[in-house]
Amino acid sequence: MNNMNHELKLYRERARAWLAEHAPRYSGQARHGLPFEDDLALARAWQAHKVQHGYGCITLPREFGGAGGSELEKVIFCEEEMRYDLPLVYFSISLNNPLPIFLRYAPDAWKQKLGPATVRGELIWCQLFSEPSAGSDLASLRLKAVPTEGGWLLSGQKVWTSWAQIADWGVVVARTDPSLPKHAGLTYFFLDMKSPGITVQPIHRLGEEKDLNEVFFDEVFVPDEQRLGEINGGFKVAVETLMIERYAVTDESGYGPTLENFVDLAGNARLNGRPALEDGEVRARIAEVFVERQGLRAIHRRALEAFARGQAPGPEGAIRKLLLGRTRQSLGAMAMDMLGANGAQLAPHGHAVTDFARAWLDPSLRIAGGTDELLLNTLAERVLGLPQDHRPDKGIPFNAAPK
Repeated sequence: MNNMNHELKLYRERARAWLAEHAPRYSGQARHGLPFEDDLALARAWQAHKVQHGYGCITLPREFGGAGGSELEKVIFCEEEMRYDLPLVYFSISLNNPLPIFLRYAPDAWKQKLGPATVRGELIWCQLFSEPSAGSDLASLRLKAVPTEGGWLLSGQKVWTSWAQIADWGVVVARTDPSLPKHAGLTYFFLDMKSPGITVQPIHRLGEEKDLNEVFFDEVFVPDEQRLGEINGGFKVAVETLMIERYAVTDESGYGPTLENFVDLAGNARLNGRPALEDGEVRARIAEVFVERQGLRAIHRRALEAFARGQAPGPEGAIRKLLLGRTRQSLGAMAMDMLGANGAQLAPHGHAVTDFARAWLDPSLRIAGGTDELLLNTLAERVLGLPQDHRPDKGIPFNAAPK
């Protein structure tokens, strides 16, 4: 273990030095004022540059352009990379969820055709899971797939689909047999997002982010060779997809403005003519967040130790996501209160990770990948051992369940 720790320390030092040399050309001032398309082009260039130097898709096999490294190396590089304002967001879904599950289940010819180009950032994928009636309860989805000669016809709607407007390919779960219970009648596919019958409409957000979309399917043909897993076995593949990256691999940096940023702000802001940092309520909140952060770091260290033993982190990862999302918004609200009317201003080049006002405006961390309520259920059932909620549709055919 000591030898492993030494090797990982050296890996971190090499990654930190490499980033210090290369990242500034792709981050911060290099991005300020760029139109959307130019920022996306910069993101593609950064991804290709990382792949060339062995830092892109660290855990994926070398035959597809990955680095063939360990999960711990990926965690370490991500922690160091998040210290820069890099255009990573366009690939946050593509490389972390659809690509690994595609490489796990797709036919070899398709892996060779799409895998390397996706790793290099030339192709972008989206994940078509959520629907208007199926958010946290994914098994309730209604997008139907009807068998036809050579494949399936998909009809229905998906929503909250990140980066569908720039995606070349996507993974999608559809209902292939409504006569089975809701978890049992689903099938998982991958499809060309330029297929006839697909319509993508943007969802406008308060913070001006351009990531979310609605996607409509009007008898979209998908060949059966683009099925991942068994017919009516799609829920299992969907759960595997979510578990690949359900645990956040970074520490609390990268989720919102840091506690140190808040302390600096409180030192400069004024309340009743005195520095806000002298206010008892502000000081108490700083102490609360500091104690919370130490606890989250302990959970993070346990997860890293699990990775080192070749194990997956446990359900306690839900605690981190729950508290990180809540704290980001609550600190944002207090920061805005300290600044008074000026707190409502949005930093020109800011986003939810760097600007307190945008962090308060953006609740996505408390919704995507599991809402607060779903996380509380996970903690109740899997950590505390409490009984499950009553599920009236359990074991009932989907088309006979109460709507």
